[in-house]
Amino acid sequence: MIPFCGNPLDRVSEKRTDTQWVEAKRRDASSLILPMWKLQPFLIGPGKGPLETGFLHPGLCESLAGPDAAWVLLGVEKERALFALDISAARDPANEGPLAGLGTFRDLRAAAMTAGLPDKDIAILGQAKAMIDWHERHGFCARCGHPTTIADAGYKRACPNCNAEHFPRTDPVVIMLATHGDACLVGRGKQFPPGFFSALAGFVEPGETIEEAVAREIHEEAGVRVKNVTYFTTQPWPFPSSLMIGCYAEAEGRDIIIDPNEIAEAFWLDRERARRLLAGDTTDSIRMPPPVAIAHHLIRHWAET
Repeated sequence: MIPFCGNPLDRVSEKRTDTQWVEAKRRDASSLILPMWKLQPFLIGPGKGPLETGFLHPGLCESLAGPDAAWVLLGVEKERALFALDISAARDPANEGPLAGLGTFRDLRAAAMTAGLPDKDIAILGQAKAMIDWHERHGFCARCGHPTTIADAGYKRACPNCNAEHFPRTDPVVIMLATHGDACLVGRGKQFPPGFFSALAGFVEPGETIEEAVAREIHEEAGVRVKNVTYFTTQPWPFPSSLMIGCYAEAEGRDIIIDPNEIAEAFWLDRERARRLLAGDTTDSIRMPPPVAIAHHLIRHWAET
C-alpha cells in the first residue's frame, strides 16, 4: 500500500456539529488522543527500533496544550473516537511533564519510513498532521483579519467579527511520468540533493483539468510535449496538505529543454536501469525516490510492466 492511504476511520461528519456528543467523546475513557508537538506526532517507545503510535487516553496530555490549542476529531473506529491535539505550547514534552520518558516526537515523513508503524496508523497520522497544520496556518480570517475560532470538531474555523466560515482545503498536485519507448523522464528539483531524481510534479491551476496540468507542467519544466495522459492512483500528502495525482503520459519526442527556474536536471531513464535502481543498486550515481512517495510507485509500476 502507498503510505498515507487506507485511512480506516469513519469520519462521522454528521456528528461534528453535535457539540454535546463531541464533548462527551473528548471525555470518554475509551477515546484516544494523539498529541502533536510542532507538527510532529507522538510515538511510544525508546526511539530506536519499531515504535507505536502515541494514542493516549483522555487526561494524560491535555495539560500540555495552550488555551487556544487546535484539536480535531479524526474519526471513529469501532465506536471509539480518535482526536488529535496540538501541544506545541509545551517546551519539551518528551522530556518534561506527563509524557516524559514515554516516547518521542518524530517528523512524520521520517516516521513513515523508519518507525515500523502499521499502514493504517500512517494514514491517520497524515490526516492529523494535515489538519493541525491547517489550524496553525489559518488562525485569522482571510476576509477581515480577525482571529477565528474552532468549530465543527476542528473542521471549520469561524470568524466572530464578520461571520465568515473557513474550511480545510486540499491542494491538487499532478505528479507524472512521461514515457517514450523504453524510457521515462525523470528530473531533479533544485532543492533535491545531487543524484536524486524523481517524477516531475506541479500544482493544478484554476480552470485546468488534470490532463492539461500534466501536459503543461512537463512542457514547462522539461520542454517535452506529451499526449494520451492516463491516471495511475492518488496519495494524500500531508506536507502540508496536498493530494498527489499520479499519471502517465506519452512523450512525442526526447528532446529536453529544462527551465532552470523549475528544475536543475532531467534525463531519460531506461527501464532496465530503473529496475536495477529500484532493486537497491548502490553502485549507480543516481537515486530513486523512497517508497514513502508516490513517485517511487509510479516508476516501479512502469518499470515492472
